[in-house]
Amino acid sequence: MNSEIFDKAQSIISGRRLRAVEENERRIREINDKIPQIREINAELFNTGKELISLIGDRNANVADKIEKLKKYNLEAQKMSRMILVENGYPSDYLDMHYTCPKCRDTGYCGSKFCECLNQLCGKLSADELNKHAQLSLSSFDTFDINYYSGPDRETMQRIFMFTKEYADNFKPDARSILMFGKTGLGKTHLSLAIANTVLASGYGVIYDSAINILRNIETERFNRDHLNETIDTVMGTDLLILDDLGTEYETPFFNATIYNIINTRLNSGKPTIISTNLDFEGIRRRYDDRVVSRLVAAYVCLEFKGEDIRLLKRNNE
Repeated sequence: MNSEIFDKAQSIISGRRLRAVEENERRIREINDKIPQIREINAELFNTGKELISLIGDRNANVADKIEKLKKYNLEAQKMSRMILVENGYPSDYLDMHYTCPKCRDTGYCGSKFCECLNQLCGKLSADELNKHAQLSLSSFDTFDINYYSGPDRETMQRIFMFTKEYADNFKPDARSILMFGKTGLGKTHLSLAIANTVLASGYGVIYDSAINILRNIETERFNRDHLNETIDTVMGTDLLILDDLGTEYETPFFNATIYNIINTRLNSGKPTIISTNLDFEGIRRRYDDRVVSRLVAAYVCLEFKGEDIRLLKRNNE
């Protein structure tokens, strides 16, 4: 794991814990001012807490009984405090500590292991790093103009537009994978970016980049010990992976094997991938081995984009 990413994630989690403590202290001050009865109960709880600590080192035979009585008293006092809060219009847990991650209490650790929240945050930060050159904000469903298509092509593209929008609006981590294919300039990148923006806005992790950029990053890390497997781990773990322009990468055994590994591993783990390519089915068959082709054809929703190159149409209309 990249040490810079890890340190940044730890700093964010520490900030969450600090904010939780500060908010809890603010709420205690607020309730102490507004409800004196709870202030008195809190003072009693503080005193019994000190008494419990003093009893721990006591060898008196009655210590166990005293500790049990103090614990019972504390539970009753806490119950009473919650009832008073509700009577005064507050939630019963208003004075509880509210962590972003209750599992690790915003420490990032569960025992000696990393908490899931820390792993997820590292994954998100790694994805953000990969996405920083992707220009995700350039395209949305609102800016997709179906009027550039005509005749049967328009009907086809209208169906594709509605399918991809519904896919994005209702995205779940076990969604289907999609293959977008067809000639250049037909809107594959636009709709891929629109899906990415919508899914990101829903709080899921998305990695969007060209196939060649991701493959180059993975290849580079093979010779860099500080970032060993960072990109491939992030690519495999993200909620949604979008590979743009498959087929523009160099034909090398390493790239071909890595493409198969990404497609196969994410399918096996039930994680969706969206792939766009200017190749048709015949071009895909010529370029990749049967294992890649069979998985794309059998396991992906295949969307063939139709029409004229929109970029040329726009240029002619200027």
